[in-house]
Amino acid sequence: MKTFVLIGAALLIGSGVASAQRHKLTINAETPEGQLLQQIGTEADPAKKLGMLEEFASKYPKHEAAAWVYAQMQPAYVKANNFDKAIESGEKLLAIDPDDVEIAVGTLKAAEAKKDLDLIKKYSNLTSAAAKKTVALPKPADEDDVAEWKEKVDFAKQVDTYSEYSLYAAALTSTNPAKTIELVETLEQRNANSQYLGQALPPYFRALLQSGNAEKAAAIAEKAMAAGAADEDMLLAIADTNLRKNQNHDKVVGAAQKAVEVINAKAKPDGVADADWAKMKNSKLGLAHWMTGMSYSAQSKFGQADTALRAALPLLDNDQLKAAALFNLGLANYRLGDAAKGDAQSARILDALRFNQQCAAIKSQFQAQAAKNVAAIKSQYRLK
Repeated sequence: MKTFVLIGAALLIGSGVASAQRHKLTINAETPEGQLLQQIGTEADPAKKLGMLEEFASKYPKHEAAAWVYAQMQPAYVKANNFDKAIESGEKLLAIDPDDVEIAVGTLKAAEAKKDLDLIKKYSNLTSAAAKKTVALPKPADEDDVAEWKEKVDFAKQVDTYSEYSLYAAALTSTNPAKTIELVETLEQRNANSQYLGQALPPYFRALLQSGNAEKAAAIAEKAMAAGAADEDMLLAIADTNLRKNQNHDKVVGAAQKAVEVINAKAKPDGVADADWAKMKNSKLGLAHWMTGMSYSAQSKFGQADTALRAALPLLDNDQLKAAALFNLGLANYRLGDAAKGDAQSARILDALRFNQQCAAIKSQFQAQAAKNVAAIKSQYRLK
């Protein structure tokens, strides 16, 4: 009886090491199925070889070589950009051997190529589960088997890390807030210490905001800030939350000033017009300076409030924010002028008058009081 041996091909991830001889079997070359397998093993043309593999899978789905066949079909389908078939092959092999780490991650990669978020989540979970089982394998008693065991475990660790990355990458590219939230929360549940979780917090934060969950978004922003992963939007959200609650002005100022640093250091993204970038940047800078100034004003730190609000004023594009800035600038300069003497006092009082006049010209909650302040300053300092 003629026999030959088939060994499964290795699937590599980046520079990862593949596990050894995943599917190895001895085939009787005198049977029709054995002859077909022999032809498959010697066929050099990829298209013809794939056709033979499909023929075998169709004719002999219960054959002991089916796992080997599906393992050959999946990378062939991926190479041909037929990701649906690659996933189908992976599903069939995983039904036979759910702990096959290489096929699990190959199926995950096919789902990524297809950009199917639900499938990415599904096969990320399956890949991680298979990898963890391999990592948990006990060290062999036979020293001759240790090297192979170590190779398998090291590869499985790489794959498990990759499965976490796949969730992060999918969340980053998702345009569906609900899906983004689902992917990031899946990552967090799987590994709260994942190296990718911190990087996933900004898209998670924005998805929560888009979904109307501002309270949870603020908590995520705080978590990202503690991890050093907060972007300018998250920092501004932290400052805004604390300013509105009037609860932690040090955090307001710290987050807002950090946002200014982040915004100023940020390069213009490719494809964004200079004018659009400048408008977006100035809007965020104006808000950061405004929150800094409002926080200082609430603490009666009028010198710092004056500096921050003067920086904010020309950048503000919202009349209500502008009115609040002008009113508090009027207050700050009045208090600073009241404590000064001579020319310094005159300059401050004139600025206080001007800021209140500008505030009184804007319809806002500050309008009526600003108008009263104008009359009071003129009367007190005998100004026309």
